[in-house]
Amino acid sequence: MAVQGSSDVLVDELYETTQQLRRFVESRLRTSGASVARLRAMRMLARSERPLRMRDLSEMTGVAARTTTSIVDSLERDGLVERVRHPDDRRAFLLRLTDDGMRCHREAEEVDRLALAEATAGLGAEDRTRFRALLAVVREATAGQD
Repeated sequence: MAVQGSSDVLVDELYETTQQLRRFVESRLRTSGASVARLRAMRMLARSERPLRMRDLSEMTGVAARTTTSIVDSLERDGLVERVRHPDDRRAFLLRLTDDGMRCHREAEEVDRLALAEATAGLGAEDRTRFRALLAVVREATAGQD
């Protein structure tokens, strides 16, 4: 039973499940020196066709600028991300994954994939389709409400 944090037990259970799933994946990623936050940042950098500004990365990951800076600083310290001068703005830097960062990203993505497959192994194809449809209903009802 979820801890009552809202007026709707369904919402409480959804939140608790999301948090538990994050902890589950986090524990798997930790064994390879990664984290959910670091993986999300590396994922956005890997998927981008060009280096990104810190602000862009923050917006893409939905993380506060200060938190994004901390994540990028740790990735840079580990040699996974590098800052390069912006070609049009001398004051700005762009972020890109290093070769080690690309390798680390690929490895972390595989750990993430396996962890999520393990966590959702009890759901059949029909369950997954129905669950996704239900989540879409909630997203649609709350879209554009921020």
